[in-house]
This record gives sequence, structure tokens and C-alpha cells, in this order.
Amino acid sequence: MNKPDHCPACGGANDCTLADPETADRACWCYGVSIDPAVLLALPTELRDKSCLCPRCAQVDDQLRANAQPIA
Repeated sequence: MNKPDHCPACGGANDCTLADPETADRACWCYGVSIDPAVLLALPTELRDKSCLCPRCAQVDDQLRANAQPIA
């Protein structure tokens, strides 16, 4: 059974704001990155579109670092 706050690839926390009722009104981190379609296609069909991948499994760590706003 898939949990919305867990990555379907590794089972770790996916940091999805939509899966947390306290932050569900905020956009998820995945809205600001481009995930390679091949990464999504590598998931078994039954696990696709059920929950967010974690940034590591989505292979977007570099994009997230580049998009991070410096603290002034």
C-alpha cells in the first residue's frame, strides 16, 4: 500500500507539502523542477501517480539547490 508522504521508489519521506494537512495549501517542491519522464516510467505502473518521488529518486537535487533562495 502506497503512503502519500512516502516515495514510491525508495519508501523514504518525500517531503510533499500536499501530503501533510498542515502544509497542503502550499505548492509541492516538485512543481518547480523538471523530472525526466524516464524516471517516472521506471516506476512500476501501479506506483505511478500515487505520490511524489523524493528529490533524490526524482534526480532533481541539483535543480532544487539552484532554485534555492539565499537567505538575506
